[in-house]
Amino acid sequence: MKIPVSVAIITKNEEKNIRDALESVKDFEEIVVVDSFSEDRTVQICREYTEKIFQREWMGFSNQKQLAIDKTTLAWVLVLDADERVTESLKKEIMEKIKEDNDGYFIPRKNFFLGKWIRHSGWWPDYTLRLFKKDKGKIQKREVHEKILVGGKTGYLKEPLLHYTYYSIDDFVRKMKSYACLAAEEIVKSNPSQYKIIFRMIFSPLFTFFKMYILRAGFLDGLRGLILAVLYSFYSFLKYARAWEKLWK
Repeated sequence: MKIPVSVAIITKNEEKNIRDALESVKDFEEIVVVDSFSEDRTVQICREYTEKIFQREWMGFSNQKQLAIDKTTLAWVLVLDADERVTESLKKEIMEKIKEDNDGYFIPRKNFFLGKWIRHSGWWPDYTLRLFKKDKGKIQKREVHEKILVGGKTGYLKEPLLHYTYYSIDDFVRKMKSYACLAAEEIVKSNPSQYKIIFRMIFSPLFTFFKMYILRAGFLDGLRGLILAVLYSFYSFLKYARAWEKLWK
């Protein structure tokens, strides 16, 4: 029996990830893909799993995901990224929970970095709201790190999504540069003072490292925990440096 939930996915050159993502949700009743004119085999692979593929020029994460949600037709929606996987145990829990009196659910994520599950550093359980009633949820309008907002009662699932993020340091750095640019645009929109930007450019990286590596026990994740803390510290510096560049260069 198919799971009576729509899966909404956005893609852009996700050839290496998308098959495993779609394979993990092939027993859901509906799969909707919004693709930003991928230049690899992404769309070809998607056609093996669904006919509901829509192509649209990139309009930002929130707009792309909202379009994917809008194209779904069932009462419940699960938003999935191409580098995420739904386990069999999570499917069973979803089947049970959509019968209960909630409008949305936060799902924990097991985040993998350089091939290993990161258990500390603030990466677990990493709850994110992904399962919701279509008429109760919408995507928050942001340049990056967008969230799903639900107008109603929410709960928490126990079984996790598997998130295979950052296969290499180069992969992290490439994405970090893109996210930092988008985050800088969000900062600029808040009309900050130059002193505030400079203050955060100096102290935010230090606090980010201390929070991830010490307060959130990143040192227990071994060398990967140290690498993550350093990389996220640099990301924090970079987004404020780019915001300063946009406003006062």
